[in-house]
Amino acid sequence: MRTGSEENDPEREKLNPKGWLQSRPSQQFNVIRRVYQQDALNKDADYQVPTKPLGYRCKRAVQSCGFGECLLNSLPVARWLPSYSPKKFLIGDLVAGATTAVMHIPQGMAYALLAEVPPIVGLYMAFFPVLIYVIFGTSPHVSMGTFAVACLMAGKVVTQHSTHPDLINAVNGTTTQSPFLSVGYTPLQVLCVLTLTVGLIQVVMWVLRLGAVSTLLSEPLVSGFTTAASFHVLASQLKDLFGIRLPKLGSNYKVVFTVIEVVKNIPNANWTAFGISAVACLVISLNNELLKPWVSKRSRVPVPIELIAIVVGTLASTFGHLKENYGISLVGTIPTGLPDANVPPIELMPQIALDAFTITMVTYTISMSMALIFAAKDKYEIDANQELLALGASNVFGSFFCCAPLCASLSRSYIQYQAGSKTGITSTVSAVLILCVLLWVGPFFEQLPRCVLASIIVVSLKGMFMQVKELNKFWKLSKLDAVVWLVTFLVTMLVNIDIGLGAGLLASVGALFCRSQKPYTCLLGRVLDTDLYLDIKRYRAAEEIPGIKIFHYCGGLNFASKNLFRATLFRRIGYLKKRDQNRDDDSNYSKSDFEWDSTIGKRVNCVIIDATALSYVDAPGIKSLVAAQRELVASNITVLLAGANGPVLEMIERYNSLESDSERLQLDTFPTVHDAVVYYKMLEQTKEPAITIAS
Repeated sequence: MRTGSEENDPEREKLNPKGWLQSRPSQQFNVIRRVYQQDALNKDADYQVPTKPLGYRCKRAVQSCGFGECLLNSLPVARWLPSYSPKKFLIGDLVAGATTAVMHIPQGMAYALLAEVPPIVGLYMAFFPVLIYVIFGTSPHVSMGTFAVACLMAGKVVTQHSTHPDLINAVNGTTTQSPFLSVGYTPLQVLCVLTLTVGLIQVVMWVLRLGAVSTLLSEPLVSGFTTAASFHVLASQLKDLFGIRLPKLGSNYKVVFTVIEVVKNIPNANWTAFGISAVACLVISLNNELLKPWVSKRSRVPVPIELIAIVVGTLASTFGHLKENYGISLVGTIPTGLPDANVPPIELMPQIALDAFTITMVTYTISMSMALIFAAKDKYEIDANQELLALGASNVFGSFFCCAPLCASLSRSYIQYQAGSKTGITSTVSAVLILCVLLWVGPFFEQLPRCVLASIIVVSLKGMFMQVKELNKFWKLSKLDAVVWLVTFLVTMLVNIDIGLGAGLLASVGALFCRSQKPYTCLLGRVLDTDLYLDIKRYRAAEEIPGIKIFHYCGGLNFASKNLFRATLFRRIGYLKKRDQNRDDDSNYSKSDFEWDSTIGKRVNCVIIDATALSYVDAPGIKSLVAAQRELVASNITVLLAGANGPVLEMIERYNSLESDSERLQLDTFPTVHDAVVYYKMLEQTKEPAITIAS
């Protein structure tokens, strides 16, 4: 840090003729030390491989698993609730809780339709699992409950495995007496066992500490997947928007076939339902685009336009007799009270395990992403493994009360955060208000037209539709990320959700492999009168040292990249030369475009491998180093290794201890490139007298 006198000193800094900032000589310093080889540095610096005895690790494990510490880690509510300050947090939590509850009602009822179950299930999801998440969850700002993509994926499973959806007349599991009841499962039974399976998978992942598994789903994959899933959601609502009936379609190519069937059935559309849908979509959209921004500047409580829409729709249907006069489809029976706890059909688990795992990955990734966004804003930590337990426990508990798999909602979470949410009390307040709706208000919505709920769903998809713009960002940042987005989006939208997610994972793995096969490599040159060695193609002031080639390699050296390392090394130093010297870029060359240069020993005397960016090396990688060294030594070229980190050097040492003398990697190693350069120059100077005498 400069003092005031230094900042006002006009001679402190000045520009050189090229415009570069040049410091006064008083700011320069020189470092005088011996030229180190790695072994000498290790001895002088007292290098030790860090080890932890088994007894020490067992002791630490036992200490960390004490009952009190284990209870606090597994029950975050035990940490924040005793220190809760009503004076600081209560008002914000009450306002945010009421605001979130108002959004839960229309969204829960609407998204339940995506899961192919009665709308009341969405309200159950806003009550039962949310209370469990308050106890186990670590994010006070995410709004758990229904989410369009999760409900859509659950609806796919329900459609595939339920055999008599028309037999349901109540949510508590009672069905019409029928001889077919013994041969299949109701949609609610399938949904319950699906939720239970998802919850158990999440609990097992928590036990195995697999919280980092969410990183397997990259940002381009999640963006492309959710964008394509929004088209599936839209397609599933077209029948209610137009008031038409569609035949049961297969699971693959469903979006395409749905659009075809809708077009075929346009002459049979209920134009009254379509008119109601159009008006509802227009009003909600105008509120979101015009009124909502204006209100947000003056109040943290938004206009509950979705709730207003379903109330107005219910009143219009009740007094206008829309079903009798115009054939409008209604929500139907909504029971009051809470459902009875029922054990899901466990025998169905093996058949839905794969679908449950897919839903687990998607819901956990989306929920963690939302939690991390708010954690970064408010500077607190999210425990990824604890979130697995929170989601798993919530899903297991909710599965006994007809709930779909739990997930954080993007829109509700943002509203809850903006409304002033501070702690988990927000979710508790929201759940209590939802309980009031379940106990007394539910039957009011029995006359609600389904087209109104469909309109709420379609308008809420705008944010996911707009993710299409992210393709342009990914394309500019990385073509491989853009390819991952496109593959995930196209396969998910055109084929199937599950297949699309699998294709996205394969594309992500392929992108990682492609990146590993194109590591950054270059030749380094020395900047005059410094110990800086920079890429000679990027820094014009960096000049190669005559007779010395410094090869910089960035990445891992393993079985997959060993051949690439060897070929790139030989091309960079000139051992492999181009047949066509008029081409500058060798990135698209094949092996046949290069030929061996047997005269390299006359131009290159030393090759220094800069391993400062070498992240990992395995046994096949070390063998490739041994082979490359032998070929260069056969041409009278000295090979040195510089800048390797501790784990790499330890791996080389372990490899040498297991191999015979002829197979060992015998390289002089140095802590820096400059040490290697100075060492080689000193070595050459000691040879000069002998060469002179001989001549």
